[in-house]
Amino acid sequence: MQPEGTPSKPTRPPAGGAATTAPPAAATTVTAPPTGVPGSGVPPAEGVASAKGPPPAGSAPVTKPAAPKPPVPSMKSSPTGPAPLLARDSPPAISISASGIVGESAMSTTLPQRPQIPSYLSFGHYSFNAQGYRKIEEEPLKPKASIVLPQLQQSEKKFFELVAANEISAVKEFLADNPGFNINCVNFQGVSALHIAVQNASELMVELLLRQREIEIGDCHLHAIRDNLIKILQMLLDKLQETAPGLEFVGVSHSSDFPEYVTPLILAAQCGHFEIIEMLIERGHKISKPHPPSCQCHDCKIQYNQQDLLHGETLRLNLYRAVTNPSYICHSTHDPILTAFELSKELHDASFIVPQFKPAYQELSQEISEFAVDLIGCCRSTEEMDLILKQVDGLGTTRSYLYPRLLLAIDYKQKKFVSHPNSQQMIETAWHREFREWKYKSILMKAIYPFIRITMIPLVAILCLVMPNHNLVKFYSIPVNKMLTHIAAYFAFLVIIFLESNMDKKKMKRGPPNSGLEPVIVVFVVGNIWSSFRMCMIKGPSRYFTKLWNCNRCAAEWASRFREKILASFGLYAHCGGVFCNSRSYVVFPINEGKMSADIAKYFTMFALIMIAFTCGTCRLYHYYDGMVQTDKDTGVQRSQVGSFVNFAAALKTYFWAIFGMSDLASGDVVIETLPGESDNTFIVNDHEFTQAVGYIAFALFQVLIVIVLLNMLVATMSSTYQRVIDNVDVEYAFGKTEFYIEYMAQTTLPPPLNLIPTARGLGTIIEWLQVLSKNPPNKNARFTVTNCCFIETDIDEQLTRDFPILMSQLIQRYFREKEVNSDKAASELDVLKQEVNEIKQMLKESTAPVTVTDYQSESTFEN
Repeated sequence: MQPEGTPSKPTRPPAGGAATTAPPAAATTVTAPPTGVPGSGVPPAEGVASAKGPPPAGSAPVTKPAAPKPPVPSMKSSPTGPAPLLARDSPPAISISASGIVGESAMSTTLPQRPQIPSYLSFGHYSFNAQGYRKIEEEPLKPKASIVLPQLQQSEKKFFELVAANEISAVKEFLADNPGFNINCVNFQGVSALHIAVQNASELMVELLLRQREIEIGDCHLHAIRDNLIKILQMLLDKLQETAPGLEFVGVSHSSDFPEYVTPLILAAQCGHFEIIEMLIERGHKISKPHPPSCQCHDCKIQYNQQDLLHGETLRLNLYRAVTNPSYICHSTHDPILTAFELSKELHDASFIVPQFKPAYQELSQEISEFAVDLIGCCRSTEEMDLILKQVDGLGTTRSYLYPRLLLAIDYKQKKFVSHPNSQQMIETAWHREFREWKYKSILMKAIYPFIRITMIPLVAILCLVMPNHNLVKFYSIPVNKMLTHIAAYFAFLVIIFLESNMDKKKMKRGPPNSGLEPVIVVFVVGNIWSSFRMCMIKGPSRYFTKLWNCNRCAAEWASRFREKILASFGLYAHCGGVFCNSRSYVVFPINEGKMSADIAKYFTMFALIMIAFTCGTCRLYHYYDGMVQTDKDTGVQRSQVGSFVNFAAALKTYFWAIFGMSDLASGDVVIETLPGESDNTFIVNDHEFTQAVGYIAFALFQVLIVIVLLNMLVATMSSTYQRVIDNVDVEYAFGKTEFYIEYMAQTTLPPPLNLIPTARGLGTIIEWLQVLSKNPPNKNARFTVTNCCFIETDIDEQLTRDFPILMSQLIQRYFREKEVNSDKAASELDVLKQEVNEIKQMLKESTAPVTVTDYQSESTFEN
């Protein structure tokens, strides 16, 4: 029983009893009048009464029942899920009883509802009516049993808090009070108490936890390596060695932070921790250098067929990240610069073989190249740079070069190493030697000087023949003077060609020319060929033909396909003249045309495909009209079919010149041959307008694709390439200039064709080679190879071998010291910035703080 005046909770009445309803909160409930109520049209039923008894006397009967409305779900949350959303706010719940409209707390007698057509539609989880739509239900989010993560118990959370607070005594008491406690418990991130101790760098806590019998190390030693905690790492590695010998050398499976192939030495090398790398190497840790992606050895083939490709590529990339770190290179090799060159070249090649990881490989290649540049940047004298540049390791030959290491840097395309100010200072000094005033001459004087040198060439040739050790011969043996002498001789060659080309040829007949200059030209050409052959033997074919213009020497074989000997002679003549005219000046240009040529080659394929496709289509369309002539019936003027598209060759030519806007617009016209009529003097003239329209549309489409789209794309690409070279113009110019200098350092003192004359120095070299071959002295060896011909191989200077490791040790020390100073400087700048931010925060806090009476009195006293 409830107290009087307290609203009772409606319940479902028994069958035949009073029908009471309990609408949810904030929901609209309309109850129909009970049966037997006047005006309802329904006869009364027995035992039907309201919840409060029969209606009072004199109450007005309900004559009009409320219209039924669709049920509106409640906003209260249900046990099965969150409460559904309502499109509109619901009015307060009301009920209609026999006494009229009463409140929600009142009990009402329900009336049977009339069947009506629903005024709304339901689709899935949404209800649509005249007022809009609303969501009538939602599916609750149910946890999936497949995702299982560890959860800490209350005692384990307390243990973690004690370890994080670094309370040694409290941790000891906790472990003593809980003898069966699981010390290896982890949270949902896989972090254990030992992880927390390592991250806090607490050596005492780590030592306490390691004394526990059932402690598991997991990947804690890897975290110690990443945080550069060498003492903690030693304790963890000793514990691993005590647990299982050899366990410290392998990775950790099922680690949340590190893949299973990451060993301690790999991680230490990737992080660049010098002392940890040294300690691990002393303990016997090793890293196997990864095979390049192009390797086809037996082991690589087996791994390619059996191993996961993604795992293999990521493993190779992580190994490269380890072996290319400067800290590891300093521990693994005695020549870090040579190792940096080789790894940079290997990574650059790998970036094109594995395009999926191209950015990562190129970034590693740039970083290792920067390491070699930083090492020579630490040199402080000419003697140190000279010692580095004279190293011959990695060059593949012991032929005497002035700076073998610089030549090796050019072979590996180490442009920043070559263009470094220290390297450029050394090469400039060797280029000018005693002729330093050449640097200070004006541009006009430098342009005139080769013409003056022409008069000195005969004297120099005579001195080289009879007095090879004369001071003037030594002066003209300076590389810059070699260049001036060769330019002067070549200018004389151009004058002879000009005279030959502009002679009167009206009287020339079939056969060899007879102007008298032909023998001189032949001697010049032979001298240039001998000079090129000599340079090929000195450098080696692989290095010599790296320059594309050297490949033009094969034009002589190409010219031999002409049947007429006179044409072959002119072809070889023009080839030699053009090549020798352009090749010497090509290398000093800061803009490398080879890169733009590569862009043109890329687009040439697309140009060719589109041109061939349109050529085949239009040939098929127009070849029927080949040779047709149309005669005008009124004037008798004949018009023939244009041969632009009637065959493959003509169509290809038309499309090619259309790229440059040089094709006739009437190329697509169709001409139908005039046929005789049924009677005399009558003709039949046909017009294939549809075919002509298709041809014009195809021609216009070609113009759009080639001229508007592809041609502009090519221009944009070449502009981008040009801008990229211009942005790096200093490096490009220095690299090309160095190549130019090194080539002339190996040239002969006498230019072509005087280089064909055997000089005393040349004969002395041949005699020396024969003496070494016959006597076989201890420090020299006469060698002969197909690629390098005859040369004398000398032993490496002992001083270079002895002083180079000492110098590299000093450079490594300077490198790491400079790196630490720069990092400390950056850290100090960051600390200063943080301090300034904190001061600004404090000032803002003080400015926004309310002023109290005490502060006001103190300020007034201060002012008085």
